[in-house]
Amino acid sequence: MHVPVLLNEMLQLLKPRAGGVYLDGALGAGGYSEAILTASGPDGVVVGLDLDPDAVRRARARLALFGERFRAVQGGFQDAPEILRRFGIHHIDGAVLDLGLSSEQLEAAERGFSFLRSGPLDMRFDPGAPESLADLLDRIPEEELARMIAMYGQEKRSRRIARAILSARVRGELTTTEDLARVIARSVKFGSGRIHPATRTFQALRIAVNRELENLERALEEIPDLLNPGGRFCVLSYHSLEDRRVKHSFRDKASPNRSKWLLVTKKPIRSPEEEIRANPRARSARLRALEAVR
Repeated sequence: MHVPVLLNEMLQLLKPRAGGVYLDGALGAGGYSEAILTASGPDGVVVGLDLDPDAVRRARARLALFGERFRAVQGGFQDAPEILRRFGIHHIDGAVLDLGLSSEQLEAAERGFSFLRSGPLDMRFDPGAPESLADLLDRIPEEELARMIAMYGQEKRSRRIARAILSARVRGELTTTEDLARVIARSVKFGSGRIHPATRTFQALRIAVNRELENLERALEEIPDLLNPGGRFCVLSYHSLEDRRVKHSFRDKASPNRSKWLLVTKKPIRSPEEEIRANPRARSARLRALEAVR
């Protein structure tokens, strides 16, 4: 079974207790939820959210032994207050967000997240969301696409890539993720670099399709208000666009003129070398925590 990144460190920060109510806002495979339920036994409760219905089904099956203590809902963490109210929950004792893309999503070619597998131009966390990547590419102007790739992918060659993508789309040469990766690689003269030339562009397109940064900013604003005194909000990010927003949000809330929150992590917690050796994905992980003090 896959072990979540920085699991022990997250538990030390969150401090689950018996009878507590917790939010796992990015359920994934359910690893964090399982650990929180175990640590908060015999009667702690976890509400797990995920936009991916497959993730919700897998987590329900995995955590069925916890019975009514675990509730899984298809939905985004940006809607956490509204979803929790449906269960009569207005305050919680802790929350955790793991912002990483799950291995199950990457390995499912039909989801269109990976340039290593040929799949449709989709990239939606929620397959029922109105706009897929194909829809986005059909409507977006070249200048806006270039700006998006530069901003969300931190890609210096964004103009050249945007022009190549939309030209291939018009010619009918862009129908799969394999096509997309090939067009990007050809446009930047794919050589022997450390990472595939499509990496940054795929990240940018995924972020845009799912409105990831807008949803994160909303969650960072609203979830802290749900915390009971002493409750903690832990966020695990994997790239600088996310971490920068978490850092600035937490620091702003914990500023001297806003004494309602305490910054628990002055600097982000990083994975130890042994974890990185076992799971190279952990290298980029950064864990931060905020506490409600009154």
